This record gives sequence, C-alpha cells and structure tokens, in this order.
Amino acid sequence: MSQDRPGDGPLLTPQLRAAMSDAVLDLLEDLTTTMFCVKNAQGRYVAVNTTFVHRAGKRSERDVLGRTAGELFVTDLAERYETQDEAVMSTGKPLRHELELISSRGGQPRWFLTNKVPLRHGRKVVGLVSLSQDVGADAVDDPAMTSLTRVVDHIDANIDRQIRVTDLAEIAGCSVDTLERRIRRVFHRTPTQLVLTTRMERATAQLTGGDRPIAAIATDCGFYDQAAFSRTFARLTGLTPTQFRRQGGN
Repeated sequence: MSQDRPGDGPLLTPQLRAAMSDAVLDLLEDLTTTMFCVKNAQGRYVAVNTTFVHRAGKRSERDVLGRTAGELFVTDLAERYETQDEAVMSTGKPLRHELELISSRGGQPRWFLTNKVPLRHGRKVVGLVSLSQDVGADAVDDPAMTSLTRVVDHIDANIDRQIRVTDLAEIAGCSVDTLERRIRRVFHRTPTQLVLTTRMERATAQLTGGDRPIAAIATDCGFYDQAAFSRTFARLTGLTPTQFRRQGGN
C-alpha cells in the first residue's frame, strides 16, 4: 500500500511503477553471480538475465524464453524447481534461503542461494520471480554447504521452538565459530539473525495470507508470547502486526 504525503498524491504512481520495472530489469541484467528469472503461471520463462542464460547452458535469451525448467535443466533439478514453483504459486507464500546445487545439462554443479516470491495481479497469483545467488563453492560435496542445508532445514522445521546456536553447530558438525563464518559467508548474517529473519518471514507470510489470530502466529513462529512478537515486529518493520496486516503487507 502506497504511503501518501500531504499534497503530494500517491508516492508510487502507475507511471513511476512502469518506469521502475524497466530500470530494475536493467539492474538485474548486470548481476554476474545471480540468476534472475520470471515464470508465468504455466511454468515458462518470460524474463531472464544473462547469468541465467549462461547457467542454463544456452547462448542467448531467445534460447530460454518460452521454455520450462524440464527443457533446460537436469531432471532432478527441474523436478525440484517445479515443486518449489507449485508451492509458491498455489499458496502465495515465498520461498526463502533455499540452498541448492544448480547444474545445467552437462555443466558443473554450483551452490546457489535461492529466493522466490509470487507475482500477483490483484489477488490472483499469475507467476513468480526468482533470484539464485552463486555462493562460490564449486564442489558438489563441499562439506560447508552440505552442512548448511541441514541447518536451514532444521530451522524451518523447528521455527516454533527455541533454537540454540550450539544445537545448530552440532547439526552442522562444526564449532560455533566455524558455523558463524559459514553462515556469514552465505547469508551475510549471524546464526541468531538467520533464525530471527526466518521467524519474521514466516510471520509476515501468515499475516498477509489469512486471518489467523496474531497470538497464534506468534506461537507458530517461536515467539514467547504475542507481546514479545509485537515488540520485535515493530522494532524491525516500524509497524505493529495489526498495522502490517491492515496495510496488506506493503
């Protein structure tokens, strides 16, 4: 929801939104270590950057647009993409911090950190946008990356419970200091911050995706009670959960 200033009118006009879209696409084109794509509701690529084209093992955008993941990537990876996409578009909930090996046909696998968000026209999900950032590890069996997938899975599965950094280090099979270095390298935050941002992402998705009581959302996302959740949410977003829900998450 756009915020208005007295006498200014809407801050984000249709003209500015359209111009901004072109500018954003231009910026994404220059990302040399990040794959960018937009898919329509049928799972076909409708926009990609050059990094995506190269990672898909193609020579030009023309070789990618209109195709599906199954036509560009190895079977296991294509199936995982399709499962992710279906979940994002059917639930309207984003996919965050998915650490995965990405390989084109005949290409060398590399570790990427993927985020996907749904694209809406009104209330209808009409596609999704995806960013996958290369985290710089070439080896398929890189123990640092493999251990982080277990850590992220544990956080996601236990977000409604207390999560200790020492427990995460044990799951990763390393010391707390080593875990912190690995998480900072990939996620650019501390383990505690990673847990908190995961809680907040789960909470914002529930606030915008339904009318569940805020107290229940607080419990589901691992906060001590509604008051603790509201204080943290307001500190990080500048809005109370009620205000955020009222504004539709914008």
